[in-house]
Amino acid sequence: MSGDPGYLPGTDIPRFLRKQMEFVGLGEAEVAVIRRTAPVVLRHEAAITAALYEHFLRFPDTARFFLGEDGAPDLERLERRKHSLGRWLRESAEAITTQEFAYYLLAVGLSHSHREHGPGGRVPPHFMVGAISLTQTALARIFHAELDPETAGAATHAWNKLLLVHLSVLLLGYLPSPRPAPPSAS
Repeated sequence: MSGDPGYLPGTDIPRFLRKQMEFVGLGEAEVAVIRRTAPVVLRHEAAITAALYEHFLRFPDTARFFLGEDGAPDLERLERRKHSLGRWLRESAEAITTQEFAYYLLAVGLSHSHREHGPGGRVPPHFMVGAISLTQTALARIFHAELDPETAGAATHAWNKLLLVHLSVLLLGYLPSPRPAPPSAS
């Protein structure tokens, strides 16, 4: 996203977030739509988070992150994860783009991409992409069920852009840092 060969996105997340927002076309109009439709999303926060973790538990490759030593779902861990996902959803509903939130997203991404200990180990990036896709789908269904078609379409587009920006930050921990170009021999 930058013509600066020495630019490392993880060292300046606010800049990276701004560039991503610009790239996907997430502007003030979309942020306003997100904030206007936030109450609709937040009414469904518990259902969205529960459905996402129920989905994870249906597949052995994702369930492994939420199982205890006995092989059964670790209910305490699941509740903590649902709480964390709910926090992310609430802050997303405010379309927060502060430096603190940007680094929070990076920390979440790094905790998933570099977790070599604990149940399941490192979360593969395709599950991060899948989780965002599942969230986008859940939100689109809610918008189309509860809003008029024009507002539902605008909300779906705006939220998809926001979630894509978030995904870009979350995936930074999975991507190798770009190497600066070698100095030219002049």
